[in-house]
Amino acid sequence: MAELLKTSPLGIARRFEAAGFRAWPAASVQYDGTWVIRLTAGHTAKRLNSVNPLDPGDSRNMVERIARAARRFEAYGRPLIFRMSPLAGDALSKHLDKEGWERFSESLVMAMPLTDEAVADAMNQIPLKDMGRFITAAIRVHGANPAIRPGLTEIISSIEPEAGLFVLEEGGAPVASGICVNDGDLAGLFEIATARKVRRQGHARRLILSALKWAKVRGASIAWLQVEAENDSAITLYRALGFEEVYRYHYRRPAG
Repeated sequence: MAELLKTSPLGIARRFEAAGFRAWPAASVQYDGTWVIRLTAGHTAKRLNSVNPLDPGDSRNMVERIARAARRFEAYGRPLIFRMSPLAGDALSKHLDKEGWERFSESLVMAMPLTDEAVADAMNQIPLKDMGRFITAAIRVHGANPAIRPGLTEIISSIEPEAGLFVLEEGGAPVASGICVNDGDLAGLFEIATARKVRRQGHARRLILSALKWAKVRGASIAWLQVEAENDSAITLYRALGFEEVYRYHYRRPAG
């Protein structure tokens, strides 16, 4: 972690953004300069359906490039959305401000050193090998529409690094679920959730620590995650575990 933080802020963002793309892959990925256009017909998540600028200096021909992106999103039946990390740069932000684009849905990227002490009280848990069982549990825990099942299956099947699928059960029913993606020295946490009726009982903490212990055994030394800025309870938990904010991102969409 200390070595990572010696990197420039943009270098840190580039590393986590690249890890995020590998860990939660879109079905279609196209490039327009250094803008990554991610689209996924089978899932509506914003991070899977957004334009992701990756170089603050790449601001040429913005009007034409935004129009091209809009046509691609229209073909997928998706609203045009830009995901604005620190890599997006001031020039694009100012242009979108001028055009009246709305800013919404801010998230934090958080990280912590994955030390022996961090997972000292974690229970050993073997990830599920049965993806179908995991997806059934995750949909139930999230209270999600079962119609997302094919899209979620496609996404998880396409994860490039090793992915651990974790579920906690009580009385035969899933109470928490999440994915830990082991990518070299990075352990990324995704889709962490607790069933609504059993929240604030420590289930998420237990699952997270077990997942991180699993990743640490595989060589990970830094844990990281993304969390919506409005999710106060999750941020409180993550800070208690040792996570700290590294940077933020938000989304932009045309007015109206």
